[in-house]
Amino acid sequence: MYSKRLSLLLLVCGLAAAEPRDITFTARTDATVQRYVLVLPEGYWAEQTHHLMVGLHSYGGDRWQFLETKYPTARAAVDTVAKRKMIYVLPEYRGPQSWMGAKAEADVVQIIEEFKARYRVGKVFLCGTSMGGSAALTFTALHPELVDGVIAMNATANYLELDTVNDSVAKSFGGAKARIPLEYKKRSAEYWPERFTMPVAVTGGGKDTLIPPASVTRLADVLRKLGRKVLLIVPPDQGHQTDYPDAMAAFDFVINAALDQ
Repeated sequence: MYSKRLSLLLLVCGLAAAEPRDITFTARTDATVQRYVLVLPEGYWAEQTHHLMVGLHSYGGDRWQFLETKYPTARAAVDTVAKRKMIYVLPEYRGPQSWMGAKAEADVVQIIEEFKARYRVGKVFLCGTSMGGSAALTFTALHPELVDGVIAMNATANYLELDTVNDSVAKSFGGAKARIPLEYKKRSAEYWPERFTMPVAVTGGGKDTLIPPASVTRLADVLRKLGRKVLLIVPPDQGHQTDYPDAMAAFDFVINAALDQ
């Protein structure tokens, strides 16, 4: 059942024609009941092809968070899918402390595959902020064949060097990095730049001490050397946040670059 408050926010942003639907599904990986939120575009027609935007929530959030337009990055995502008449899906991906561990990964694979089977899906984009942006990079590194563009804001690309959220990452990945370092490496996008053949936009803050931008900056530099389409935005005086203009620039860059391919 959707929130009336969220519906009002969507009305303001031009998405009122399709109310958000809270969807349950049975996860293939462990037969548990999982959830995602679905918003179909205004004027949706089943015979028409629509691009798919997958929004991944931040630490402490849930599947509804990337509809909350009080957050600049969520407002940019909502405005983008409205303007471009995209299908918008918001996975729970295993709770408020999910950094794209194995079960969350399997859920997102299942959702994308099922959407491609059920709808006329054009290109698939992933977006997220903080934990969600990190999860978007991880998922793309693991399943580049399923992703046509990724927007990762205030994210990490290297879990082996990240030390600020150790407990929640360990819970998501199945153990501390000292015990399973290869799992942390597997889920660190920086180690797999060759898999990022799609357009990429990453943002960060020069004064971000929670998730410093060093790893995404290095990843962007390598991607440039590989001739990839990449946008890096790291304002030197910004903290752990991306403002609305920078978020919109990231969305527009990735989608425009992907559609030009």
